[in-house]
Amino acid sequence: MKEKFLNGLNWLLVANTGFVFFSFCWLVVAVIGKSLDVPLGLDVWLRLWEPVFTPAIGILMGGAILSGLVSWISRRFFPTEPGR
Repeated sequence: MKEKFLNGLNWLLVANTGFVFFSFCWLVVAVIGKSLDVPLGLDVWLRLWEPVFTPAIGILMGGAILSGLVSWISRRFFPTEPGR
């Protein structure tokens, strides 16, 4: 059960990392477009910051902390035997 949970959590973190990276790339392109007076969606990005991107970054950080904590607890309190 623990392995299934960790695998699911890791998959969600990878997907969320891709989304956060995509949103960062969009921000960079939109800022460059704004400096060149080309509308590339900076206004849309800014409107989506609070309801979409902030929670995605929070989930990413919280999930990474949770994953590390579960791994640490697992190694600390449930060590595997060398022969297994």
